[in-house]
Amino acid sequence: MTIKPLRDYILIEPIKEEEKTKSGILLPETAEKERPEQGRVISVGPGRKTDEGKIIPLDVREGQKVLFTKYAPNEIKVADKEYLIAKEEDILAILE
Repeated sequence: MTIKPLRDYILIEPIKEEEKTKSGILLPETAEKERPEQGRVISVGPGRKTDEGKIIPLDVREGQKVLFTKYAPNEIKVADKEYLIAKEEDILAILE
């Protein structure tokens, strides 16, 4: 199944945090973990539409690694895989 976001929405595959603390302790699956703030862009919408009907393309592209706000993206699950959908304004930076 292909997911194609609309307008200025971006489909992101979250990058999971290390499951080990800095001191080397492994965290079990049952440990409460923070929501990821980094991910890889899977798909982007065509862009934001102005009042005149002109489409402004997005600054992010498929395949880029991005940093986004922690709680803004919506979580979705497709074919047992978890994704996030965020608006372009929720993307804070492109990681290179």
